[in-house]
Amino acid sequence: MILTALVLSAAGCHRGEPGVGPAARHTANAEPGGSGMLLGAGELGSDWREDDARTGLPPWPWEQDNCPNYQSSDYPAKSHRRAAVQRYYRPSDGSSQAHHVVETYEPGWAERNVDDVRRVLLRCASYLAFGSRVAFDVVDPQYLDGTGMLIRGRIARADARTTVRWFVMLRRGETVSTVSVPDPGSRAAVDVIAARVVARLG
Repeated sequence: MILTALVLSAAGCHRGEPGVGPAARHTANAEPGGSGMLLGAGELGSDWREDDARTGLPPWPWEQDNCPNYQSSDYPAKSHRRAAVQRYYRPSDGSSQAHHVVETYEPGWAERNVDDVRRVLLRCASYLAFGSRVAFDVVDPQYLDGTGMLIRGRIARADARTTVRWFVMLRRGETVSTVSVPDPGSRAAVDVIAARVVARLG
């Protein structure tokens, strides 16, 4: 889960991916052809490399089990995924990873998924987890002419510098593409990555 991993990273913790929950059991296996919609490491920058392959179906990118106001059953769209693929990326300096998930939904459910994400970001806009303050700001709710959202996440701790991470979510038909990257230093750099995601979606 992208957001849980972000919190654990900021807290200096690590744990393996969770087991398959009730929502995931209703989701079909990933279609191999969907991997063509994932960014190549070079599209993030020359210093990025693809991480080791991850097996199993990716969880819904917006799971936030550490948010007190989060109840998984409140978000029905994720149980209507038809396929999902993911890729992790690591920079050469060993700092924070990037992550890309592409999901395909049953007819009508990709748009509902966007609604679910908006509810998560509203209910879990700011909360405490592992001694850190986690916060999310929707920087642009109609990103790229209304095809998605641009979100900035922050992890603040009293004894460390605030960690910033950007989330680009784009919908094309019944496909939803979500990229999570550590702060590249400017909004313009995030926009470049988003344009490459659009190109991958076709």
